[in-house]
Amino acid sequence: MSKKKLILAVITARGGSKGIPRKNIKLLGGKPLIAYSVGAAKKSKLITHTIVSTDDKEIAEVAKKFGGEVPFIRPKKLAGDKTPHLPVMKHAIEFMEKKLGIVFDYAVIFQPTSPFRLPEDIDGTIAKLIETGADSAVSLVAVDSAYHPLKMKKLAGYKVLPYCFPEPEGLRHQDFPKVYKRSSAVYAMRRDLLMKDNRLYGDNIAGYIVPAERSIDIDTPFEWLRAEWMLEDLKKKDYEF
Repeated sequence: MSKKKLILAVITARGGSKGIPRKNIKLLGGKPLIAYSVGAAKKSKLITHTIVSTDDKEIAEVAKKFGGEVPFIRPKKLAGDKTPHLPVMKHAIEFMEKKLGIVFDYAVIFQPTSPFRLPEDIDGTIAKLIETGADSAVSLVAVDSAYHPLKMKKLAGYKVLPYCFPEPEGLRHQDFPKVYKRSSAVYAMRRDLLMKDNRLYGDNIAGYIVPAERSIDIDTPFEWLRAEWMLEDLKKKDYEF
C-alpha cells in the first residue's frame, strides 16, 4: 500500500483589504467569509493539515471560532499589498515542518475570496496533480463567450486589431473553441516546487474544471453583491456551504 501523502493547505487571509475593508471576516449569508474556506478544507479527504496564515489577530480569532488552526501570526513583511503567495507559502511550510517534524509532499492554497468551492473541487484538483505527476494543478472555469479571447481587440491608431487571435468573420459564439481561466478556488503544487525550485506553478500545470455557477473571486463591492446573489441561488439548488 502506498504511503499516504502529506498535504498542507494554507488559507491565506491578509488583514489589509482595501477594495472591501475587513473582507475576510465580513458576513456573507450570516457567516464570515473565511469560514467558508475553513469548512471546505476540513471536509477534504486528501488534505492532512490545514492552517490559516494571517497577519491580523481579529481574523485569527474568527478563523479559530469556526475550527481553523492558526499556528502563527504572519510577519508584517509578508503581509503587504504586493506580497506574492510564494514567500507566504514558504514561510508556512517551513514553520509547520519544523513544528511537526515532517516533510510535506504537496501544498494547497485557498483564498477566502472564493467561498463556494466544495470538498470535491479540492480533492479533484489534488488528485489530478498526483495522478499526472504535474508540477501544479489549478481549478479552471469555462470563460463565457462574451469574454472569449477571440473578441479581445486592441487599437493601433484608429485601426481595430486582434489582441491575440483573429476573430473569424461570421463565427457564431456557439462555435467558439472552449477556453478556460483559473477559477481561484484551488491551487495545488508539489512541495519541492515551492521550497527547492522557488516557483509557484512550474512548467507542467494540470487543470481541473469546476462549474461557473460556483466560481467567483471577490475583490470589489460589486463582486460581493454578486456573491450574495450566487449564494441565494446555490441554496435553492440545495448546495450547503
